[in-house]
Amino acid sequence: MHIGIDWGGTKMEVIGLDADGIELGRHRIATPRDYDASIRAVAELVEHIERTTGRRGTVGIGLPGSPNPLTGRIRNSNAVWLNGQPLGRDLEAALGRPVRLANDGNCLAVSEAIDGAGAGLDVVVGIILGTGHGGGIAIGGRSHAGLQGLAGEIGHYSLPWPREGEYPGPKCWCGRNGCLEMFCSGTGFELDWKTTTGEAKRASEIMALKRAGDAAAMAVYGRYVDRLARSLALIIDLVDPDVFVLGGGMSNVDELYDDVPRLLATRTNLWDGEGSRLVFSDSVATPIRKARHGDSSGVRGAAFLWRERE
Repeated sequence: MHIGIDWGGTKMEVIGLDADGIELGRHRIATPRDYDASIRAVAELVEHIERTTGRRGTVGIGLPGSPNPLTGRIRNSNAVWLNGQPLGRDLEAALGRPVRLANDGNCLAVSEAIDGAGAGLDVVVGIILGTGHGGGIAIGGRSHAGLQGLAGEIGHYSLPWPREGEYPGPKCWCGRNGCLEMFCSGTGFELDWKTTTGEAKRASEIMALKRAGDAAAMAVYGRYVDRLARSLALIIDLVDPDVFVLGGGMSNVDELYDDVPRLLATRTNLWDGEGSRLVFSDSVATPIRKARHGDSSGVRGAAFLWRERE
């Protein structure tokens, strides 16, 4: 059995897959907020899936941030209690077996490249639009982490081509201002609403208002789509993938799959009337698709961290 764990900002989920990728079982718990409790939680999830399936398995984990391949210590995680910790070593000691760790964006890309929305395509870029904003790359169905394990780490570069009022941008947990994580995540979407209106609302509530014709919600959504399009345009210029696959809570906003491609393909910015071409090309055909496996894509990709190298 291949065991995968998706280490999310609010929940941790475990899945067991057989050699053909068929689900054998799953379970989820709230994400602990400190390091030692996190180690115990992973051990408990693995114990649960092995007890309920009657099988022992390999373990792969997709997490916010990534292990530094030179030191083995976690960096760049918005679950800040993980940063600087030898997570892989401690998990292997707790579980009594090797563990493979990868950025959650890479797990999304791997899952969707193997049997999801990017199946049969060579270069798949997964984009997470959830508590944070991250990315990952799969090439030939295998995660591409890069020399330093940083490939696809898009959440903490600056919003491209900032418009009036966007610079320097909100303060990010990483210590800088204006990171894409503060604009293109679900958290960033909600932050824009709160900054604009003074009210706190969930993304789903803001979208309901937008669909009902609320002017403030329509403006917040318009800025979000424009910012996401700018982020993807920069990736197209850099990587030119065969497909983008979106995951995370905001990936369930169906309007994105019409509005973002339209922005990428036109010279004119639909939201503020400015004439501009985002991608450095005379045309853009890059498909943008919702993750076929939905919220399960990251956890499946974590399990596939072993299968992809067999």
